[in-house]
Amino acid sequence: MLLLTLLLSGVHTFPANVSSPSATSNPSLLALTAIDCPPCQPELCPLTPLCPAGWVLGRCGCCQECGNVEGQPCDLDPRGAFYGRCGRHLRCQLDTADLRHGDIPEPRCVCESQQVVCGSDGATYENICRMEERTQHSVTVTSSGPCEAAPQIKLPPQNLVSVTGKDIIFHCEVFAFPMVTIEWWKDDHSESLPGDDPHISVQCRGGPMHYELSSWLQIETLRKHDAGMYHCVASNKFGRVMASANLTVVDEGKCC
Repeated sequence: MLLLTLLLSGVHTFPANVSSPSATSNPSLLALTAIDCPPCQPELCPLTPLCPAGWVLGRCGCCQECGNVEGQPCDLDPRGAFYGRCGRHLRCQLDTADLRHGDIPEPRCVCESQQVVCGSDGATYENICRMEERTQHSVTVTSSGPCEAAPQIKLPPQNLVSVTGKDIIFHCEVFAFPMVTIEWWKDDHSESLPGDDPHISVQCRGGPMHYELSSWLQIETLRKHDAGMYHCVASNKFGRVMASANLTVVDEGKCC
């Protein structure tokens, strides 16, 4: 903690997206991160492995090394003498999110763009940094925003066992772009719920992640004939997907 305090001394008054002043204005930092660099001889540099965040010049400015990925600690001092430098498309900034009283903000690598991107593999990534990290730079950006595709059910409804007179809720989360419509069906019927049944209700809202839609089917005061197979059906112009869950209803006092 003392070491981190010394490293950060003199930079707390700067906004999160502004680099610190040169380390020469901070004697403590200079002492802790002093670098003794030999003459640069590129032919002696070690082979650099494949790096999730790409390569950066090392602290002596001669050999390449792996850059820090998004979320890793980094140095606000441009020399990168302690934690190292952030990789490609990343910048080092103080992490002030969710700080409690007395906490010291830590510098971490943050992607310069938080724009969702569509990769050449047809997958959607939360930003270009995450794409390059996960695919080891084998995928390129084809467009900003998510990939247009058929829906994907991220969280399907789960089988339930309950008793008569109780309430139950089925939950379904779907990712898609363009956005989807979600319907609930029972058994092999193609008519969507709730229909005219007053003890069944359906709700939808956006989230929890970008380009996701969550839906709930609630059945109040269960009756024996509510038992059956329930289907979460999501569709857009690229296709339709379905996930199903079974509801078992038993008489009160006989469950489980």
